[in-house]
Amino acid sequence: MKTFSPFVWRVGLGVLVSLLLPITQQVLVPHAAAAAESDAVSWSVVPADADGPDERAWVEQSLDPGETRAEHLAVRNLGESEVTFALSAADGYFTDTGRFNMLPASTPSTSAGLWIGLPESVTVPANGTVVVPYTVTVPDRAVPGDYAAGVAASITSVGSGDGATIGIESRVGFRVLTRVVGELQPGLAVVDASSEYRVAWNPFRPGRLSASFVLENTGNTRLAVTGQVVAAGGASAFLPTDESIELLPGERREVTVEVADVWPLVLVPTRIETSVQVADASGGWQPAPDAAESATLSTWAPPWPQLAVILALALIAIALIARRRRGRRAVADLVEQAREEGRRKGWSEASPSNRVDA
Repeated sequence: MKTFSPFVWRVGLGVLVSLLLPITQQVLVPHAAAAAESDAVSWSVVPADADGPDERAWVEQSLDPGETRAEHLAVRNLGESEVTFALSAADGYFTDTGRFNMLPASTPSTSAGLWIGLPESVTVPANGTVVVPYTVTVPDRAVPGDYAAGVAASITSVGSGDGATIGIESRVGFRVLTRVVGELQPGLAVVDASSEYRVAWNPFRPGRLSASFVLENTGNTRLAVTGQVVAAGGASAFLPTDESIELLPGERREVTVEVADVWPLVLVPTRIETSVQVADASGGWQPAPDAAESATLSTWAPPWPQLAVILALALIAIALIARRRRGRRAVADLVEQAREEGRRKGWSEASPSNRVDA
């Protein structure tokens, strides 16, 4: 089992404090690097202007191809020792759980992460804040649409185990969303849709229907997607809360929705309905009904428990009918036997051998 020095564990404990900030990531790197010389290191990184932190949680901006914009970030050192933080930018993305993240240092950026220019590092005194300027420069031939990146301040702690040296990079930062001005074409596709029915073996209770599908952003704008799966009168939303699923251009998200109280109707009509909003230049959302797409399925839902009950009732009915017929036949046989006995007795009494001469 790998072990780390007490210093590394103290650094990690300090990093936990920053987990509530917009971006937090710990990445294993193959080489050793210098760590901050403090018992506990924690920090925050937020958007700012030249005077200090502002009220923004992240940066959203609209730029023309070839345009450059100056921005600022503020790094606050919450520890008791001076720390030098490494500064970096990288392409951004939404994770499968819907949280925003940026590519690790080991993965090269190919898009908006390359548009950001900032210093390599910044030294922040204990309990101090330093404002760092940076620029966003859109390439001249950038295609219109939405692009995501992240900026972060990080430290790298050093540990060892099993004869190997391990560097743990801890990053804290925020997202930088850039819209390249031009023709916007929002689009959503529902692909790879499938469904299955789960039988409730109690014949007097409905079952559950599960629908799985992939939402794909086929346009060039950031989308917020909500929707529901409708089956046999029942419906369930994509997410159990009122939140939407955010998708950057080209991103895909696998979704599974369960609809309760669905009776097995052999073939259950199932419909996946979506509602789409597109991000606007002010950071809000606008409806985009033309971008929405739906999908229709037929879910095989055999009513096995109900058929078993019907079969059992039919067998009981057949058994009762057969028993009744056998009872009637037995009674008829008894009546016929009684008649036969009566005839025999009457014939015997009328026979000459049984007469007495006067």
